[in-house]
Amino acid sequence: MNPKISMKHWLNRFAGFVLGVYGVILKITCRVCLHDDQRKAVQEKGYRYVFGTCHAYQISGLVSAEHRTGAMVSRSQDGDLVVPMLKWCGHVPIRGSSGTGKKGGGPALQSLIKHVLGGHSAMLAFDGPRGPRGEVQRGLAMLASKTHSAVFFVLGRASHRVVLKKTWDRLQIPLPFSRIDMYFSEPLFLDQNETLEEFNVRLQNAWNRLEAESDPDQSGIVDRVDEPTIRNAA
Repeated sequence: MNPKISMKHWLNRFAGFVLGVYGVILKITCRVCLHDDQRKAVQEKGYRYVFGTCHAYQISGLVSAEHRTGAMVSRSQDGDLVVPMLKWCGHVPIRGSSGTGKKGGGPALQSLIKHVLGGHSAMLAFDGPRGPRGEVQRGLAMLASKTHSAVFFVLGRASHRVVLKKTWDRLQIPLPFSRIDMYFSEPLFLDQNETLEEFNVRLQNAWNRLEAESDPDQSGIVDRVDEPTIRNAA
């Protein structure tokens, strides 16, 4: 056995364990406040729904998401770190990427479709795994189309958070005992005569509005590179 590979494997497992424990701590200690949540109205009309969020807000989304929410997770080592957190917070990790080919995007998307058709919700970090930040890729529109679901964009803004400004997505890490304000977009449906490309444009515009209104400090600032900071978002 290669000692370097073995050490890296165990370090990744330990880091995944630590992140899993941290996710449980957040779920226990953070208070979630919902804004403009129209899920019940969509359900009463007989529709399913899926969620989309920017990669930067995925931890807040994970802490706040419904039980058994399916989440696509990269097959990379970074993805390995997230899996324990998802499982321990009651969600279903589905391995793959939002693309196609050797990273498993196609099969993973099919698994996510089956998960939604089986009666559960799903969440996509729509700009992952490598961005550009905030750019809605086509996987979310495809998921909504194949499952005849409404799309809700969600943005979880923690009252106390670390913003990792050197990462491509400006990842936000909520701190324990924060208030997490979950902001919902209006439900978005694929129109009968609309192409997926046209729907994707509408999705992009809806996300841009939601982030500009709900977290203006972080909206549209992908070019600034600084040290990580702790922000009070209240």
